[in-house]
Amino acid sequence: MNEPGARLGSDTASHGTFAPKLFTVLREGYGPARLRADALAGLTVAIVALPLSMAIAIASGATPAAGLFTAIIGGFLVSALGGSRHQIGGPAGAFIVLIAATIDRHGFDGLVLATLLAGAILIAIGLLRLGTYIKYIPHPVLVGFTAGIAIIIFTSQIRDLFGLTLPGKEPAALLPKLQALWEALATINPAAVALSALTIGVILGLRRWRPGWPGLLIAVALAAALVFLLKLPVETIGSRFGGIPSSLPAPHLPAFSLDKLVAVLPAAVSIAILGGIESLLSAVVADGMTGRRHRSNTELVAQGAANIGASLFGGICVTGTIARTATNVRAGGQTPIAGMLHALFVLLFMLVAAPLASYIPLAALAGVLAVVAWNMAEKAAFIAILRHSRADSVVLLATFLLVIFEDLMVGIGVGVVLGSLIFMHRMANVVTVEAGMDPALVDDDDMSEPAEVDVPRNGNGDSFRYRISGPLFFGASMSVATVLDRTGPFPARIVLDLSDVPFADSSAAVALRAMIDKAIRHDARVEILGATAPVRRVLGHEGIDDRLVRFRDA
Repeated sequence: MNEPGARLGSDTASHGTFAPKLFTVLREGYGPARLRADALAGLTVAIVALPLSMAIAIASGATPAAGLFTAIIGGFLVSALGGSRHQIGGPAGAFIVLIAATIDRHGFDGLVLATLLAGAILIAIGLLRLGTYIKYIPHPVLVGFTAGIAIIIFTSQIRDLFGLTLPGKEPAALLPKLQALWEALATINPAAVALSALTIGVILGLRRWRPGWPGLLIAVALAAALVFLLKLPVETIGSRFGGIPSSLPAPHLPAFSLDKLVAVLPAAVSIAILGGIESLLSAVVADGMTGRRHRSNTELVAQGAANIGASLFGGICVTGTIARTATNVRAGGQTPIAGMLHALFVLLFMLVAAPLASYIPLAALAGVLAVVAWNMAEKAAFIAILRHSRADSVVLLATFLLVIFEDLMVGIGVGVVLGSLIFMHRMANVVTVEAGMDPALVDDDDMSEPAEVDVPRNGNGDSFRYRISGPLFFGASMSVATVLDRTGPFPARIVLDLSDVPFADSSAAVALRAMIDKAIRHDARVEILGATAPVRRVLGHEGIDDRLVRFRDA
């Protein structure tokens, strides 16, 4: 997640909201030129996805094969059914912590069941057209979340980066994990450290001097060759997992019961929410790079189908991936067929090169994820928020710390709540109330005789006007009510000018009703000026209608 500031898109207004972009592309016409461009892009993305999928799966507590199955099945379905021309689906680094926690609590079968259930939830969200609401995630929350995930991913790789040997299971919580790793520092493996450093160095070096080369694959392949040729004493995929299969398994439903479904439901909801955010964010990044527009609800339905499909083949969670999607765009991918071909290329690599994967050192894959974590950290955005906004800094740090020390969804939830409260406070401050005499509102008959009633403290005469500007919602209702309550003794007539109120909610209507009732008890007449039809409708729900006040056009 490298672009948290991007707006999470919207559906096109065209017909066929749930029609996959693939159908649109085929109706436009698909020829050899497009196929060549998509094939080259698909191959490029597959080369990136191959080591990354295995690394993410291993870091999540699953097998490398589960990562490959996810990239193949999930990646194919995301592109074939999705609402974006360029989206690439597969396992994502943002899910590492969530997957690991689910496996730890419910086992791998529990994760598969949670993934299947999350897929169904995503389909429901898409069909109900709720994708629009997923986008309302404050920028500081996204930055804090991704930075927190980056920290967690990096710390989860320290053991393999240094080849450490722990006496027991590595703790999941950050502080106990760091303590256990520190205590195991004496077991450091120089060969693993050298391979980790070599992998990181090759990736960064090629990115700078040969950006068109597949740095991830070259670095991992070089490390594997060194392990094979020099017989280096390090853990490999073969030594820990026994290698990877050379074929796809037969699809099958995970074992489940009602109790198991209930147990994994919280994890499934978390997977669905996180997957929805990540996939829509990735689609928006692609839109920004290409000038296209995705269909957000179609994308969510596709993500749901992809998660169900991946779970049937023993895969892990699927989402749109920003890095691979951006790679697809930069490589010249033009249509969803590029993403479908990427999945087929990963399948081909697995079928052909499965025996060679056994030599891949875990230290090299840890180096790959260390680079991924560094890129995810949102360093510039993090510092910018801390420097420029105290309120946003609170949201950022709360999300960041809770993600690291508590839980992903707790961090997102608290961050969204804090961000919403700050937003409401800011919006409430936008609302202004101007009070004063308005001679234009006073009839000649009223002015013909001296007023016999007292006037507001801040005006003279027997007709007084309040001009309210801004959204009149619950966050502003108390401040508006406070200003209105300052009226006293009451004039003969009070005019509430709502011409500049774009909308109102029930809380604001209740506050206005209380003020109007108070005015009527003091024998004052109340007029409402310039209220729009939607505002009048909300006011009417609280009994503010023609029987109580007089409505006039502005």
